[in-house]
Amino acid sequence: MKILLNPEFESLRTFVESIPQVFDKEGRTIYKSRNEIKVFHVNGKEFNVKRYKIPIFINRIIYTFIRKPKGLRAFSYPEKLLAKGVNTPCPVAYIEIKEWGLIHYSFFISEQSPYTHVLYEFGNAKFDDYKEVAIAFAKFTAKVHELGVYHLDYSPGNILFEKIDGEYSFSLVDINRMRFKKVDIKTGCANFARLWGSDQLFELIAKEYAEARGFNQEECLRLVFEARKKFTKRMG
Repeated sequence: MKILLNPEFESLRTFVESIPQVFDKEGRTIYKSRNEIKVFHVNGKEFNVKRYKIPIFINRIIYTFIRKPKGLRAFSYPEKLLAKGVNTPCPVAYIEIKEWGLIHYSFFISEQSPYTHVLYEFGNAKFDDYKEVAIAFAKFTAKVHELGVYHLDYSPGNILFEKIDGEYSFSLVDINRMRFKKVDIKTGCANFARLWGSDQLFELIAKEYAEARGFNQEECLRLVFEARKKFTKRMG
């Protein structure tokens, strides 16, 4: 078993080492599909533990010898985001279990985010109820893109938000699929394609994003709706 532990959480080593044995029996499940996410309480704090499913055979070879496993990327990327001032839960540990020399189960442990809202709330909400946070979100995305950060799974469940001291703050999760590169107008506008909401909401986001980045608003509107249409068609 391979364990990478954030030095700041050395006091949690015993807990981290126990995860492969206790994961099925303990903790509170908050998500279960291909992967499973549980919340554990340790020393008065909550920690998020994600167990990645065993990859198919060809991917077991790829993740063992060619590419970094998803959990390892999820453990290493937060440091880059936090250094740039982009909020994401602090990473605690990465656990990797091999079988016959190939990756088997892997786990990523982080602090549990205190943010209580996700962008899914935009979906069926009245426009006026989320106008203010939508503007803040567009500006946040512009800032993230200007910093050269591009979340490849920029979907409603992976963007958390909270109103703190009268200002909206955002946090990114599930960040194992990410690129650090220059984000141009086309790529930036395409990043909104996975989100939910009315055309009116997307129009507002596109205009605010364009203004924040100094882009042409009409061009941004066209690109956002074009990307949205392609994504919707692809998803069937």
